[in-house]
Amino acid sequence: MVFGWGGSKTAAAGIAQEDASQLFAKLASGKTACVPGDGGAPKDLKTNQSNLMPEPNQNRAPQQNLNLSKERVSSTIPISERNKELPPHQRDAGTTWQYPSEQMFYNAILRKGWTPNEEDMSNVIAIHNTVNERCWQEVLKWEQLHKAKCECPKLIKFRGRPREYSPKARFLNFLGYKLPFDRHDWIVDRCGVDVRYIIDFYNAKSSDPRQPIAMHLDARPALDSFGAVADRLYVQAAWTVSGEWLRNTK
Repeated sequence: MVFGWGGSKTAAAGIAQEDASQLFAKLASGKTACVPGDGGAPKDLKTNQSNLMPEPNQNRAPQQNLNLSKERVSSTIPISERNKELPPHQRDAGTTWQYPSEQMFYNAILRKGWTPNEEDMSNVIAIHNTVNERCWQEVLKWEQLHKAKCECPKLIKFRGRPREYSPKARFLNFLGYKLPFDRHDWIVDRCGVDVRYIIDFYNAKSSDPRQPIAMHLDARPALDSFGAVADRLYVQAAWTVSGEWLRNTK
């Protein structure tokens, strides 16, 4: 389904097969919830304009039953020093981006008007963090093409654009494939040069029976410059010559 680099499957681990399938179905549809509702969500929502995400909240929700962890985990994704508008919840992160806590994620879902399952939050956070780490690894594969000029690319910012389908996603949909259930744009600092990456998220089947479902990532540089076009053409040609596409069809 994916042409050239950028294709990667990330499986869900540590979850029973039935639970994992249900959870991924919710994640894939954008509804980590039982039924629509306000869930006690505040009406005066504030959105961070740097990434179009709701401002994080570590407070217990009014109708919440379980205690959710407020612990945050540091990622391996370095923060670019050129980002002068870090969200408030990232300003104490140090040198790498921090992931949201269970409580922050739960509140964010509430703010979207859904009623999330509190029991799911630990698994949701684990999947969220694993997927983002995999996204960065896919970005670094492309950045290897420019290692001679920049050994340590860093992430400036990211933005969620779930309903703004990329031209590639629309083309694949025209060929009969499903549209991605989410999209992120990541702006990478290549030692002073901004490079935008598009990451499309698809449902996928896992080849490991112990991992009943998986998420497919398609990460690649946006066609914003002649350099990005050259990278995409080079990788596409290398992928075609390698014969990997034949092995993937077997």
